[in-house]
Amino acid sequence: MPADTTVRVVIADDQTLVRAGFRSIIDGETDLSVVGEAGDGAEVVRIARAERPDVVLMDVRMPVVDGLDATRRIVGDERLSDVKVVMLTMFDLDEYVYGALRAGASGFLVKDTEPTELVHGLRVVARGDALLSPSVTRRLIGEFAGRLKEPPATPELNSLTEREREVVAAVAAGLTNEEIARRLVVSPATAKTHVSRVLTKLGARDRAQLVVIAYEAGLVRPGWLA
Repeated sequence: MPADTTVRVVIADDQTLVRAGFRSIIDGETDLSVVGEAGDGAEVVRIARAERPDVVLMDVRMPVVDGLDATRRIVGDERLSDVKVVMLTMFDLDEYVYGALRAGASGFLVKDTEPTELVHGLRVVARGDALLSPSVTRRLIGEFAGRLKEPPATPELNSLTEREREVVAAVAAGLTNEEIARRLVVSPATAKTHVSRVLTKLGARDRAQLVVIAYEAGLVRPGWLA
């Protein structure tokens, strides 16, 4: 998104004080603006449809409709195809993180994150990148890839070249474009092109979806980066 564009944010959390705290931080930035608040999942879906924000900061546990279901409703609405969702969790290893990624979230933040990390995260997601720390991504791979007895059939993967499969695995391992470039000995621009191509081929919303696709298809396994 253009550098001079304000990132429009909706905050969804059932605790008024939490919402107020996030609003104070976000509205304190010249390139970020809160355009709505919601106390439950049903309300945030209504606000997202009315406001068409760039990012929804979504608590996982909320009344009426929880954050995961609200995320699915937003991501599944064609009118909201440009809206990104960042899940809020109590702990970075929260059991709901994997469910959030599967639901279509572009990443997650812990509630006690530093203000600078919050605003950075919103900017990262707004420009189309996934908000996934390498350490947590690797933990997810170890936790969930090991549960799959046999990778499910994923016909779309057959369209990928061997190099593109390497790129998907690298994204799933939490590597940035620059790190992928070094690993594959290519330029950052080439790495970025590869990532864009596999997103299109697999019909993935963003890099976060590539993470899910990669370890559910068995492209990434525990210890891949060891």
